[in-house]
Amino acid sequence: MKEKIKEILSYNQQRNFGQIVERDVWAPLDSGKIISFIGPRRAGKTHLLYLLINKVREAGIPRERVVFINFEDERLLSDSFAFDLILEALREMIPSVDFDLCYFFFDEIQNIPDWEKFVRRLYEDHSKNIYLTGSNASFLSTEIATSLRGRSLAVEVLPLSFREFLRFQGKSVDAFAYQEKALLLNSFREYFSIGGFPELVNMEEHLRIKVLQEYFNVMIHRDLVERFEISQANLLKYFIKKMFLGVGKPLSINKVYNDFKSNKYTVSKNTLYDFLGFAKDAYVIRSLTKFDYSEMKRENSDKKAYACDWGLLSAIDYAVSKDLGRLFENLVVLEFMKLLKPVFFYKQVNECDLIVETSPNELLPVQITYDMSDADTRKRELKGLSEAAKSLEVSRGLILTMDQEEEIQKDNLQVKVIPAFKYFTMSTAQLDFLF
Repeated sequence: MKEKIKEILSYNQQRNFGQIVERDVWAPLDSGKIISFIGPRRAGKTHLLYLLINKVREAGIPRERVVFINFEDERLLSDSFAFDLILEALREMIPSVDFDLCYFFFDEIQNIPDWEKFVRRLYEDHSKNIYLTGSNASFLSTEIATSLRGRSLAVEVLPLSFREFLRFQGKSVDAFAYQEKALLLNSFREYFSIGGFPELVNMEEHLRIKVLQEYFNVMIHRDLVERFEISQANLLKYFIKKMFLGVGKPLSINKVYNDFKSNKYTVSKNTLYDFLGFAKDAYVIRSLTKFDYSEMKRENSDKKAYACDWGLLSAIDYAVSKDLGRLFENLVVLEFMKLLKPVFFYKQVNECDLIVETSPNELLPVQITYDMSDADTRKRELKGLSEAAKSLEVSRGLILTMDQEEEIQKDNLQVKVIPAFKYFTMSTAQLDFLF
């Protein structure tokens, strides 16, 4: 086994990872903490490891001090494997190696039992530069924090934002002048159609749906059924599809439970609550809480569920694939999450899709509508926005659309209607001068 590990280490030390496209994910080097990348399957966590390895090398760290191992390598999946063999192999390859000065990058480390003990010991005895990924629910942020006892920082990696999508296409936001609106809108429509999973960006269209369906099935069976030892796999799959069909609507487990009963499924409400928790832990579902100034009330309030990527919605249900409004709302909600902005939804008499904390103590009510040409849609969106703004005691509101743009003054409320592609490619300075 040690000779196999030497072979793997030697190959990866000499390996050229090529030109890796930058992500906007915060990925610190030399933080003094164990960095664990978490998020949905196929979102690009391994890609980030490659990017960091390149940066470490560019900073002048010798290749023999950069240790990369992918634990999906079948040569390591053996009863004779032991983590200590990694250090022994390194020592035999490079007798003068100082483990304290090494950078360790471990991909899919959850595949090996008791990885936490090794990483903790490696951190305590040697290197403070350790980077980990895992792509299923056995690599939960809560479990990592417990296992590594405060030594780690979890970095969330979600599918591509629109800015990142452009970068993966070899385009730059700066290359688009805003008078070239049609070009940028065309790229955004591609993003809207494809979704944010990196592998799909340059994939032929006829393959994308099949790949997304495979993603969904793997998430269900490996990240949920296997991880949480769920015996009712068909019920779980039906439940997740119900969540996807209800995107943008307040989530009611009672209604889902009654729907199960009417379809002759035998399941308890507690099981459905468990399913929801598992799906959130595994990043299959993202959720919003109802806005309240009290954090406790927020946690106990109604929730809304969204898919981790709107591409999955269109891939698993034909009806949803034609519901542009629902897909668009899912996209926009995730885009704010990728900006690391705290987001909630507002609902009293009327409803406002999002309350976004744009900066500390700065709240912005946001409505999301694919098309607001219809008079009833326009009236509804403005009514909900106006009520939310009044409740928050703010004088501005935002409506994000696919391609419409205007300014509206409603009583004391200043409303900006902006295409989503424009809003999410604005610089910080441009956003500051938006209102």
